[in-house]
Amino acid sequence: MSTYFPKEGEIARKWFVVDASGQTLGRLASQVARILMGKESPRYTPFLDTGDHVIVVNAEKVKVTGMKAEQKKYQHYTGYPGGLRTEDFRKRFMRKPELVIEQAIARMLPKTKMGRQMFSKLKVYRGEKHPHQAQKAEAKALA
Repeated sequence: MSTYFPKEGEIARKWFVVDASGQTLGRLASQVARILMGKESPRYTPFLDTGDHVIVVNAEKVKVTGMKAEQKKYQHYTGYPGGLRTEDFRKRFMRKPELVIEQAIARMLPKTKMGRQMFSKLKVYRGEKHPHQAQKAEAKALA
């Protein structure tokens, strides 16, 4: 008897709404990454994208613990000589809290084509409103 693998047409994707208010950034990101990868589904297959869509609301109300708000720095390299750019957590969070959550989740996903496909199913919004009302998303309480 051979192992069953779901076909692309058999994968029914759900939509979940996650409220980030009062949640810790890393714990929220790891739980959302599990949903995007499909590890919450009984049909999880490591080499197939079986994950669901996730909408994260209230991104500006997420919290960090310890001294991360003062000490954490984000760095990226532009590709030009001397192009190392550094930004503090607090400054980036004030400017664009959606980006902080997106990057935390993206860095927990696989660094492959499939990881980028999983990441495309994530939508993060600063406030309570989101334009995905038609998808009939379920509220997901993260433990």
